[in-house]
Amino acid sequence: MIMSLIRWPIGRLILLINFIFSPRSPKRTQSEQVKVDAKTQNLSLYQLPSCPFCVKVRRTMKREGLNIELRNINQKNDYREELIREGGKRTVPCLRIEKADGEVQWLYESSDVVAHLQQLVKAA
Repeated sequence: MIMSLIRWPIGRLILLINFIFSPRSPKRTQSEQVKVDAKTQNLSLYQLPSCPFCVKVRRTMKREGLNIELRNINQKNDYREELIREGGKRTVPCLRIEKADGEVQWLYESSDVVAHLQQLVKAA
């Protein structure tokens, strides 16, 4: 109960600060953005809006101009259940990477997710 009382205002503060200091997306031509979008079309980010580690990943997405589906695990039970069943744990952020051969990789840890996303942008 006490943790909920502490988490709620801290979460709102994190969201407010993120809103105020939101990074800018890069300026790309339409063809450049299409190439980047093609690299991210098979990605989904399992996250919570006020989780500071999720905010870190979302800020990278914004800074790099990446369009990735966001899956709020508290908003939709199916997302939470899928994360636990297929990813193996309820930890967020988690990047679901569906590879060309149909294999699915679950990437945890915000720093690893950020590094993966930055590599995608370099390869585009």
